[in-house]
Amino acid sequence: MMDIQELKAALKAGKYDATFRKLYPGRWEPQQARYLRIAEEFGKRFGEERAVELFSAPGRSEIGGNHTDHQQGRVLAAAVTLDAVAVAAKNDQNVICIYSEGHGEERISLEKLDIVPQEQGTTAALIRGIAARFYELDLRFGGFDAYVSSDVLPGSGLSSSAAYEVLVGTILSGLYNGGKVPQVLVAKVGQFAENAYFGKPCGLMDQCASAVGDFCFIDFADPGTPVVEAIPCMPSEYGYALCLIDAGGSHADLTDEYAAIPAEMKSVAKLLGQPVLGKTSEAEFYARMGELRGKVSDRALLRAMHFYGDDQRVLDQADALRKKDFQRFLTLVKESGRSSMDLLQNIYPSGDPGERSVSLALALCARLLKEDGAWRVHGGGFAGTVQAFVPLAQLEDFRAQMEAIFGKGTCHDLSVRPAGGIQVLPEGEV
Repeated sequence: MMDIQELKAALKAGKYDATFRKLYPGRWEPQQARYLRIAEEFGKRFGEERAVELFSAPGRSEIGGNHTDHQQGRVLAAAVTLDAVAVAAKNDQNVICIYSEGHGEERISLEKLDIVPQEQGTTAALIRGIAARFYELDLRFGGFDAYVSSDVLPGSGLSSSAAYEVLVGTILSGLYNGGKVPQVLVAKVGQFAENAYFGKPCGLMDQCASAVGDFCFIDFADPGTPVVEAIPCMPSEYGYALCLIDAGGSHADLTDEYAAIPAEMKSVAKLLGQPVLGKTSEAEFYARMGELRGKVSDRALLRAMHFYGDDQRVLDQADALRKKDFQRFLTLVKESGRSSMDLLQNIYPSGDPGERSVSLALALCARLLKEDGAWRVHGGGFAGTVQAFVPLAQLEDFRAQMEAIFGKGTCHDLSVRPAGGIQVLPEGEV
């Protein structure tokens, strides 16, 4: 451990540079100045004499398996180099105190770990829920002070909330458990806090991808013990950048659109004798489609078709990445995008004929990239972001043309991060 002045000296001496190169491929150079600033701010707020540690948790991008997780299917996600970073130190007050840039300070007494109804939907609920779950799991926990800065883009589908949850869990793991809490368990703790304390019934994909890193294959056949595999792969090594384009469009008033997808999929599953499509037989579905039609809507049948196709595609994508067949992987990304558009039908709101921002972004990707690259809706759909794998040689022109239409700063090129939630140490330290 180091105090703030020692940490700043180590950062200035380049002792963390090798770690930054690994953690932020393609964008490591600004990290020294960024971490120095966060350390400086911690010192101003909490004192420079404190023995501090560094922690980081990344955002994530959904790569394959669009709306398959809630049906106990498979997904493929990737950690990205945008992350939440914390300088943290133990305190002896039995209080977790976190100051987050742009959001202010939260102080949570660890004397009270029960759900506080008035906190629902707040950051305080997430912190309290994570501490409560550590207690329930008989893991060590205690008070700490932290200064947090995040460049995970809010509202971009990169899951800034999951990065925050994984960051808090990773701090408790590092400060009180020797960093030994398994990554998937950190993810589950974050999901618990979001479900039970924050009040959002999310799945585990976001937290898992943030906690584990790399491309992350997850099979939710048994939601309590999902199969998780990190698959190392850097798109830049194959000549591609991973881009997210913020096409605009408001997520307000889309709750019914989002809720209809799992509801319609489950309505098909129920007729097949199961609670979710992941438990059903694809062969039985197609054999009985004539019987099912009329009992559920045609859109529900189409969405079930999407589930079966995209669920299998995740397996194929993971296989392509393992075999380093990146062109096959890109073909599967495009197939997933077409399935979301044609079958899942989550590209634009059904009740707003004028809202076609995601459709426009996808059409422009197709026009600019043609056969070299891939594109798909990113995340829940209906509004928001589009994902594209763009040849590096075309990146600047692609960005310029997309931002000429959607606005400056709307096209973000990212790198896949090879580590998830982590205690950031100088190279050579464990």
